Amino acid sequence: MLATRRGGQSTAALQRAVLDWYGAVARDLPWRRTTDPYAILVSEVMLQQTQVARVVERYERWLIRWPDVHELAAAPTADVLAEWVGLGYNSRALRLQRAAVVVARDGWPRTAAGLRALPGVGPYTAAAVASFAFGEVVAAVDVNTARVAGRLGRGEAAGLLPREPGAAATWNQAMMELGATVCGARAAACDGCPAAPWCASRDNVVVPARRRDPARPPVRFEDTNRWVRGRIVAALAAGRGVPDDVPAARLDPALAGLARDGLIEERDGAWRLPGDVLD
Repeated sequence: MLATRRGGQSTAALQRAVLDWYGAVARDLPWRRTTDPYAILVSEVMLQQTQVARVVERYERWLIRWPDVHELAAAPTADVLAEWVGLGYNSRALRLQRAAVVVARDGWPRTAAGLRALPGVGPYTAAAVASFAFGEVVAAVDVNTARVAGRLGRGEAAGLLPREPGAAATWNQAMMELGATVCGARAAACDGCPAAPWCASRDNVVVPARRRDPARPPVRFEDTNRWVRGRIVAALAAGRGVPDDVPAARLDPALAGLARDGLIEERDGAWRLPGDVLD
């Protein structure tokens, strides 16, 4: 029986409806076909602030190049950063490799609490790997699952989690899918939602309006420090050197920040990607 300790048959019926819906409509994503903790960690880090459609091909290419945690741990950091170019937030690649170094040396923690100790692994990522790779009965709460649970009016997402290990992992995937494809942040398709009969917000979802200060025009991405940092890393990865068309007032702070974050280093009077293997 899938009922949680609180909520009785009503919660059990909700769980069955959502799990049945997920079984019928789930997107066929490559990281859902594995229980390899390394592959799952790679996918979760890539998916942070990057759309699924952009991640799929890069994820598969990454695993061809570094198919296990030991190979990633032993790779030159410059190669890791170069492979990440285009996914954004390049520091994620560095944190992923640092986590790989720890795992290659010490082995995989098998619980969310243990995974939290890995470099750059936060509460959601730890819970996702623990659930999908090791079967721990733990709620993987991202923005999608938190939003769905909040709209259902059932308290925190953990309170809806089935207690069986296999069902718990599938439930986590189903809740993410529901929030990503039906119960969206900017629109909610209540008519097609499997949880609608139990939802406190059905047909009355309040979507927060985007607030803009009319006195402050929207900032173009090309005017941000993140854009400059990305251009620098991409140029160095391609062997072109630091871009010469960025004003020094924007270039110098970006270089300093990248160096501070360990994403670039100065050698022989020139900026380069880190050349050594992490230890």
